[in-house]
Amino acid sequence: MNAICSLFNIKYPIIQGGMIWVSGYKLASAVSNAGGLGLIGAGSMYPEVLREHIQKCKKATSKPFGVNVPMLYPSIEEIMKIIVEEGVEIVFTSAGNPKTWTSYLKENGITVVHVVSSSTFALKAQNAGVDAVVAEGFEAGGHNGREETTTMTLIPMVKEQLSIPVIAAGGIGTGRGMLAAMVLGADGVQVGSRFAASLESSAHSNFKETILSVKEGGTQLTLKELAPVRLIKNKFFEDLQELYGKCPSKEDLIAFLGRARAKRGMFEGDLTDGELEIGQIAGLINEIKSAEDIIIEMLAEFNTAQIEVTEFLF
Repeated sequence: MNAICSLFNIKYPIIQGGMIWVSGYKLASAVSNAGGLGLIGAGSMYPEVLREHIQKCKKATSKPFGVNVPMLYPSIEEIMKIIVEEGVEIVFTSAGNPKTWTSYLKENGITVVHVVSSSTFALKAQNAGVDAVVAEGFEAGGHNGREETTTMTLIPMVKEQLSIPVIAAGGIGTGRGMLAAMVLGADGVQVGSRFAASLESSAHSNFKETILSVKEGGTQLTLKELAPVRLIKNKFFEDLQELYGKCPSKEDLIAFLGRARAKRGMFEGDLTDGELEIGQIAGLINEIKSAEDIIIEMLAEFNTAQIEVTEFLF
């Protein structure tokens, strides 16, 4: 049996990214019900809002689901306490040292996965005791690694170093992309941007429609001085680039950003002054579909591509 399917007790090795302002219980439960692993994105939720989403997800699905937790979250202790109290069985951690919370989570019977952007961090995560890693390449949307290593080179490098399962992320939103990642050594894939443009995504309809309009080169990684993030090139992005032309300090960048830019863009639908986080794969997203249809489409394309490759080689 596939290592990721066995680890999470799911049908297909497809994990939905726990994206801020996008991944509420509706999306997580829909993905889980379709045979993948849905994740609630805790990064944009107050503690009690997260509790509510966990409880609603339990009612919406009998299948496994998890919670994604950026460890830079200001209320991290309360978040982790709620996760344990609510009996969440799977947690994906990111944006921090995996040693900080892995032992605590595992002592409470929770399967732990950590998101990394390099083989160095992957080894640290394995040594910290996580059950698997998500190796996320430079193509990914939202916050990203500073190394700028692409998924195609990152996956085999990480796989070569680790003895635990590896989940590929970054630029994967099709069945062919899934097959390519698994040929390179991944045991499963994490899909973010494609699910952001789903019916069940909690993103604003304005943002979903904008995702469909993104073409090749329509996103760019920026704000490396603070926390690297891949954004759609809207007016906010262009204004930010103009500021860079003046050699801004970190303080200048922080002041320009202000508060809640991502919420304004992705959740409230401000396409002008909001922060619109999406991956390079957006250039291949042309339709808003249900999470179930996305998974069905990916699996069909995966199987077709597998046959085509086998026929080509043999």
